[in-house]
Amino acid sequence: MSENFRFVHLEHKNKRILSDTSDFGIKAAEKVRNFHKSFPEYSVTPLVKLDSLAEKLGVSKIFVKDESYRFGLNAFKVLGGSYAIGSLIAEKLGTDISALPYEKMISKETKARLGEITFVTATDGNHGRGVAWTANRLGQKSVVFMPAGTAPERLENIKKLGSDASITDLTYDDDVRLANECSEKYGWLTVQDTSWDGYETVPFHIMQGYTTMALEAFEQLGDVKPTHIFLQAGVGSMAGAVCAFFADIYKDEERPIITVLEPNAADCLFATAQANDGKLHFAEGKMDSMMAGLCCGEPCRLAWDILKDHADNFVAAPEHIAPTGMRALGKSCGTDKKVISGESGASTTGLVVEALQNESLKWLRDALKLNKDSVILCFSTEGDTDKENYRRIMEE
Repeated sequence: MSENFRFVHLEHKNKRILSDTSDFGIKAAEKVRNFHKSFPEYSVTPLVKLDSLAEKLGVSKIFVKDESYRFGLNAFKVLGGSYAIGSLIAEKLGTDISALPYEKMISKETKARLGEITFVTATDGNHGRGVAWTANRLGQKSVVFMPAGTAPERLENIKKLGSDASITDLTYDDDVRLANECSEKYGWLTVQDTSWDGYETVPFHIMQGYTTMALEAFEQLGDVKPTHIFLQAGVGSMAGAVCAFFADIYKDEERPIITVLEPNAADCLFATAQANDGKLHFAEGKMDSMMAGLCCGEPCRLAWDILKDHADNFVAAPEHIAPTGMRALGKSCGTDKKVISGESGASTTGLVVEALQNESLKWLRDALKLNKDSVILCFSTEGDTDKENYRRIMEE
């Protein structure tokens, strides 16, 4: 199965100026987290130390940030959507988001000044749920478009939040275009986690929103410094934000090795890294990966501008890494705490397990520089957002 794993390394040892990461560093992240902490649902999600799994795989330490606890929504995406919506509202009110905590946003005075707003987005599931949740909490409306093949449970979770949500017969990327067309036609506000020419401020704030997760993980690690960070990617917004956060902390000379993972069926960042010609490259063919949250064909330019300068490796992987990771986390090893992780959330753990256990992947293990001294950090970005599929995989 080794031929189904593809690997690209980007070398950064040259004289060109690397992209600035300060907008995603500790100071910026603390401002973002202060906004999130104003929500009554906020709590720090667990950083799970998997000592038994690390021993079994022959590495020093493995940590997994469990985002299934985030705001009761079973996924991290609400961090970006809520911060972007808060930033949009702050802009409309002519104030800074630091002066706009949750209680002030839901006040009658604020609602009277804002009037009725409809937020629109396209989503594979978790991002749209976060947008719908935030709009619902603020007494506003949301419209969510979901691509063909979306699990019905993901649709229902968004509808329960009062959103006008629907599954289209389009791809995710075409749904993004549909959402933007509706925004222009009806005066709605687009809250999309990818960027294009003329649309960069909202996705920038979405990316900043994800730094709350990175800041928490950094503080939970304490004196432990990871040697390797694995980040899954759809359009790349989360990967770009977390990569920038750790690059800003450690600086590139001391930064952990950062690897970005995508499924073979949706490998836009991998293709862009492989070409390395200054252009964005899109995934081709049908994006039918079970890792639904990663099924995006067009990379986010804002994210790529960070990743090309501060990420080291890009991996496109076969489908079986998802169930491998889900079982490694959900069945637990030895005395390790169980982590319920969905297909996209468990993908990076699956990659680590495969690279360390599968002897036919020794070339990949060596390329990733994994060894007995490795201290690994992964982010389980979602729980069992498709419970039927989760049960099936865990029973196999």
